[in-house]
Amino acid sequence: MDDLLSGALGRLDEAAKYVEVDSEVLEKLKYPKETLSVRLSVRMDDGSRRSFPAWRCRYDDTRGPTKGGIRYHPSSNVEEVTTLAFWMTFKCAVMNLPYGGGKGAVKVDPHSLSKSELERLSRAYVQAFAGMIGPDRDIPAPDVYTNSMIMGWMADEYSSIVRQPSPAVITGKPLPLGGSLGRDDATARGGYYLIKHLETELELANSPKRVVVQGYGNAGFHIARLLHADGYRIVGVSDSRGAIVCEDGLDPQAVQAAKERGGSVTAFADGRRVRAVSDDEMLATPCEILVPAALEDQIHTGNAGSIKARIVLELANGPVTPEADRILEKKGVIVLPDILANAGGVTVSYFEWVQNRQGYYWNLTEIHERLRAIMETEGRRVWDLGSAKGISMRTAAYAHALERLSSAIAAHGTKPFFVG
Repeated sequence: MDDLLSGALGRLDEAAKYVEVDSEVLEKLKYPKETLSVRLSVRMDDGSRRSFPAWRCRYDDTRGPTKGGIRYHPSSNVEEVTTLAFWMTFKCAVMNLPYGGGKGAVKVDPHSLSKSELERLSRAYVQAFAGMIGPDRDIPAPDVYTNSMIMGWMADEYSSIVRQPSPAVITGKPLPLGGSLGRDDATARGGYYLIKHLETELELANSPKRVVVQGYGNAGFHIARLLHADGYRIVGVSDSRGAIVCEDGLDPQAVQAAKERGGSVTAFADGRRVRAVSDDEMLATPCEILVPAALEDQIHTGNAGSIKARIVLELANGPVTPEADRILEKKGVIVLPDILANAGGVTVSYFEWVQNRQGYYWNLTEIHERLRAIMETEGRRVWDLGSAKGISMRTAAYAHALERLSSAIAAHGTKPFFVG
């Protein structure tokens, strides 16, 4: 996982080549502001007590309170949390949100817990980090294996601790508890708006528009649904238990229904038109758009060379390793990077925070229109920057974010100011 962080910092160094930035800015952005590690002690249903490692990182708050999800995963560790908080710092800057980057995690397999144990764990997390989070300091949200109900428990626990209703402390809550319309498909919808805005530049208008989706969770299902409804052909999908391909195209809703019945998208395979295949075989399926929507480092040196997509839309965080990035770039594959492509989630989280603070809630059309406007504005700026400088979309996105971060950090004064 150290490689994950070093790879992220390497992308910062690459972007710095194309932006006029003071060395003090880079020094500040290479280290997190604060990280807290704890062990959560939880009473289990059988009467025993178990402890779970947990973390929260506030990477940089120059542009505003830190923002970032909380994940429950058996492989989580502090290096992963730090890297994810770093990415969030740049993601919020890309989208021009008044936030810095944060992230949290608990090392746990949530599927091994009862619902009551899950609630106790979630409330224990807030008890441990109540001094670190807050509506004006650090605002968590859902991430891998956490959901709106868990966020509702956490917001309720924080409100109990501070003795007043505080819905703005956490986003991604259920609608009756101050959640926002449009949050359920925001990550995928942001990616969809980006694709639609750049359809001409990406030469998709007159192409077959075939799509492969790796990871059929919330983001994966919704991007498949949105693209399918717009005439794109979903020719492959996968989840943690298997993958299927169908050259004629898949109905995302039917695949989702089969997954809910059988526990995997492979339940939709019929052995003829719809075939069950390995994940790497699915990734090698010819298509126009490949959507990694699972976990980090899923596209690496072992499979990048076999990818036949023209465009990669990163709905997961860090799905392409730096080495794989170079392979894809040599092949002429356009990568729409995570800090831009999946930023619809944090953008609608921002909308939820704003609505909580003002006590006035927008309708779904307003949410979609505001999200589309931001995705199109920032997507266009990143595309134009990449085209003007002849650099990849990833480097352009980091450079775009770095300009904003640099301006904010330098506004407090750097060495030339103090000695000049």
